[in-house]
Amino acid sequence: MCERVTVEDVERAIDMGFRDVESLKRYLRIGMGPCQGRYCVPIVLGILSRKLGVPVEKLSYVAIRPPLEPVPARLFLRVKKDV
Repeated sequence: MCERVTVEDVERAIDMGFRDVESLKRYLRIGMGPCQGRYCVPIVLGILSRKLGVPVEKLSYVAIRPPLEPVPARLFLRVKKDV
């Protein structure tokens, strides 16, 4: 998964008492990698569902927080201008 978090890491955290994606996110950085949770959060929900014996539909999901206003990618580039 993203951020070098393994299935074993998630299972260990659940065994330690973390019972929702939001707390796992804070503890393991789930959803903070390159996929921004699009890939890893569904996997974590599946692991939580299996370990807790709760249907995925009953588990809480991570709150998605988009930027307040879109930022054009060009603002992150350093453009060398001819003088």
